[in-house]
Amino acid sequence: MVERVNRELKRRAKVVGVFPNEESLFRLVGSILMDVNEDWVTGKKYLQMDEE
Repeated sequence: MVERVNRELKRRAKVVGVFPNEESLFRLVGSILMDVNEDWVTGKKYLQMDEE
């Protein structure tokens, strides 16, 4: 799970390129973490352990 979040952070940071200040970086990280948390709380699972 942590690796997935790190990959997402890296991918989005590459799109931005250069951050004008630390605050903008923190806003990006915060929004990504809130999105991951929302997915986790609502039941979206990243790993499906069910056999089909």
